[in-house]
Amino acid sequence: MAEASRRNAESPPLEIVAFTDGACSGNPGPGGWGVLLQARRGDRVVKERELKGGEAETTNNRMELMAAIAALEALERPSRITIVTDSAYLKGGITGWMDRWERNGWRTSAKKPVKNEDLWRRLREAARRHEVHWQWVKGHAGHAENERADRLAREGMAPFKERNEAGATGSNG
Repeated sequence: MAEASRRNAESPPLEIVAFTDGACSGNPGPGGWGVLLQARRGDRVVKERELKGGEAETTNNRMELMAAIAALEALERPSRITIVTDSAYLKGGITGWMDRWERNGWRTSAKKPVKNEDLWRRLREAARRHEVHWQWVKGHAGHAENERADRLAREGMAPFKERNEAGATGSNG
């Protein structure tokens, strides 16, 4: 027992990382979101989970937000998590703009309603339970985990895209 306790004290702490992405075919159009959720000890991935979903009529920005929301809502207990995104909109909104929007009654500096307010509010609520660190990476630049999140987002979109294409074809035939 003491040996196991000593080994645990020497091992790096568990770190949770979520790689998130959104995709859309047309903007608006069918879209999807994807999350690669990893529990890591140092450089070693000890557990991994893939999440994906989509909607028939949406925007890329909504799917980027949904990916982050899904990652946070998937955690069963309050956690320390790093969310890695290639969306400047998501990272800028959550780390810089959202507090001001909320103070201004969910209005932009131009006094216009904030787009996607429903999802920003849901993201705020999901993030409250956790200690969240936000990290931006350049999309489509060979970052392996970001590429996997992108693939999951496209998979999440696929059923809605196929339905859209089938409907378009069916109405002409």
